[in-house]
Amino acid sequence: MTTRTSGGRWIWMALPALALAAILAAILIGKPLERLSASAPPVEELSVEAVKLTPGLISLTVRADGSLPVTVAQVQIDGAWRAFTAAPSATIGRLGNARIDIPYPWIEGDSHGVALLTSTGAIFEHTIEVAVPALAPVGADLGQMILIGLFLGLAPVAAGLLAFPAIRGASEGAMGFILALTIGLLGYLFIDTVSEGLEVAETALDRLRAGTLVWVAMAASALVLLAIGRRGGRPPEGAALATFIAFGIGVHNFGEGLAVGAALASGAAALATFLVVGFAIHNVSEGFAISAPLAQAPSTGVSSTGGRPRLVVFAGLAALAGLPAVPGVILGAAAFGPYWTALCFGIGAGAILQVIIEIAAMMVRRAERAGAGAITATTLLGGTAGLAIMYMTALLV
Repeated sequence: MTTRTSGGRWIWMALPALALAAILAAILIGKPLERLSASAPPVEELSVEAVKLTPGLISLTVRADGSLPVTVAQVQIDGAWRAFTAAPSATIGRLGNARIDIPYPWIEGDSHGVALLTSTGAIFEHTIEVAVPALAPVGADLGQMILIGLFLGLAPVAAGLLAFPAIRGASEGAMGFILALTIGLLGYLFIDTVSEGLEVAETALDRLRAGTLVWVAMAASALVLLAIGRRGGRPPEGAALATFIAFGIGVHNFGEGLAVGAALASGAAALATFLVVGFAIHNVSEGFAISAPLAQAPSTGVSSTGGRPRLVVFAGLAALAGLPAVPGVILGAAAFGPYWTALCFGIGAGAILQVIIEIAAMMVRRAERAGAGAITATTLLGGTAGLAIMYMTALLV
């Protein structure tokens, strides 16, 4: 009787899926919408995702969307029609992309206007604000980009970790302040990461829903990391929690590297220098945040004598948090697509949110053991100080 009832339940659960399949088949196979809109002009959208300038050549990476495939028929540079080649084809399917190569004697430092004319007569414009030759991720250029990434991410995070001895010797009240300070630091980082992701998402094709992707990626990564962190039935503490903090900061620093690389690719050397200086100051406080759980929780398995984590633990955490800035700079200089950039920011925001939740939970557990409330004047001051520190250092960027 039980088996028969169970089988009937699965049949009833399958019926909505079968009904949905029938509805979709009627729409996609019968195509009633096409007949109703047969006289309407096709909807087209074309987005320039990347520009690469080499001697005598402008290369555009474009992505298309529309009710029909979009065909690039003509290309105009600075008001003059130019010959061009397209790979794999000048006809681009829905959400597909192509590389358009235009022989043109562009002038370094000048601005150039680009207009793409489709077969339906629609015109899509793009402006190259400052023409600079593309950076090559080889040789001297690659070495400089790696060095920039190290100055941006690894070096300042490692400098922040030097505060560990002072944090480790803090009193109980001071430790509550430090943990709240860490939440403030990460809270600002979370807001900033989401904001940057949404800003980048605005430059992607509307159909890709990159703005929504930021929120979905944030929620999914936070849930996955929470599940991983608590897979043993206990919340992460000590080196485990510090590792999660370093991972979240690392994804964020990857995004900062993308911003610096994009500035380099556009020829804005002064802006790139300004960004690196500002981000470096910003990232010292991130190393401080990584130190807090190491000083607070048991260090079993990671300590040498005296309960102090081994040097290799600090080196690993600094690398996890800081080294992602290096590939970020390299990919940013190569004009990393806005869709994937938005996805990275969403994942980074989710990783930071997971850490905020775990540190807040650790503060609650500490307060319960001490028979006090988790929210006190000290913790409120610490959280506010963390937000203020990150905001003040962000003003330098």
